[in-house]
Amino acid sequence: MKLAVGLGIHNEDWPSAEIWISEVERLGIDSAWSGESWGFDAFTPLAFVAGKTSRITLGCSIAQVGTRSPSAIAMTALSLASMTGDRFVLGLGTSGPQVIEGWHGVSFNPPYTRLRETVDIVRLATSGERVTYEGKVYQLPIPDGEGRALRSGAPSHDVPIYLATLGPRSLRMTGELADGWIASSFMPEHADVFLSEIRTGAEAVGRNFEDIELMAGGVVQFGDELDALVEPRKPGFAFEMGAMGSPENNFYRDAYTRQGYGDLAQEVLKLWLERRRDEAAALIPDEFVIASNLLGTEEQVKERIRVYRDAGITILQVSPSGETMQERLNTLGRFVDLFNAVNTEVSE
Repeated sequence: MKLAVGLGIHNEDWPSAEIWISEVERLGIDSAWSGESWGFDAFTPLAFVAGKTSRITLGCSIAQVGTRSPSAIAMTALSLASMTGDRFVLGLGTSGPQVIEGWHGVSFNPPYTRLRETVDIVRLATSGERVTYEGKVYQLPIPDGEGRALRSGAPSHDVPIYLATLGPRSLRMTGELADGWIASSFMPEHADVFLSEIRTGAEAVGRNFEDIELMAGGVVQFGDELDALVEPRKPGFAFEMGAMGSPENNFYRDAYTRQGYGDLAQEVLKLWLERRRDEAAALIPDEFVIASNLLGTEEQVKERIRVYRDAGITILQVSPSGETMQERLNTLGRFVDLFNAVNTEVSE
C-alpha cells in the first residue's frame, strides 16, 4: 500500500500548511490531497504547496464536475501537471444537488453522464488531441456556432484521473475509465460491495482491475480506551446520514444501506429530521465507527491497516487526530512506523 493524507490547511493558517506539507514529505508520505465543498477550491491550495515540495504526489479529492467546463478542468490540470513535474492527480466527482444547485446554480442532472463526458473531454484536451466531442451534455464545438475545434496550447501531459463514485453504475464507470477510485462511506469489511462493481466495469472493456488504484481510509487516533475514541465520532456519521443530502436522495446513506445498514440509516434520518440529533448519534453502533477508522492501541491500529490491505485498498488515506499541528504530526509519525511495519510483513 501507499500512504496518503490531506493538505493540513486549518483556519486559513497557510504558514502552518507549508510546515505540514514539508514534514509530510519528509516522513515519506506518498501523496497529499485537497478537497472542495463550498469554501476553498480544490486546485489553488495544491498550487500553493507545489512549489514547496519536490517528491510527493498532489491530488484533488475531489473537484466537482458541473462547476467548471471540462476544458477549464483540463487547463487547470495541465497547469498543475506542468508546475509539479507530473506529480498531479485529478480527482473528480459529482458532489450532490444541494451544493451543485444551491451553491453553483447549475442543474445537478444528469450526474453520471456529465462525469463520463468530462473524463472523455479532459483526456482529449490533456493528451494534445483536437477537442471535438458530441455528447448529451457537452458538444464541442457547439453545432452551427462560430466556435472552432481547438487543440490545447499547453504541452500535453498524462494526467491520472481518479473518480469518487458510490453507486453501482458509477462504480462500473470507474472501472471502465479511471486510473483510480476515491472511496467514501467505506468499510473494508464490506469492500466487495464497491470493488466488485469496479472490477465488472474494468473487465467489460478489457482492462486489468489490478491497474486501478483504490484509495480509502479514515481517522487515525491512538488510545488505550477504545470507547473514549469512538463516542466523539458518532455525531459525524449521524450528520452524514441525516444532512449530507436530502431526505429523498443521500448517496452516502445509500452506500451504507448497500453495506447492510439500511435500517440504521433510516432510523438516523428519522431522528435527524425531527431535530433529535443527540439521539441520532447515539444510534450509531461502536463497531460502525471502528470499521470506518483506525482507532485504538498500536496493535489495534496495525490490525486495521491489515484489514484495509487485505480488502484490496492500495492507497490508505488517513486523517491523523490532534488539536494542534504538532499533535497531528506526532500521530502521523507514530502511524507511519506502524504502516511501514505492516508493509514489511507483506514483503516478507
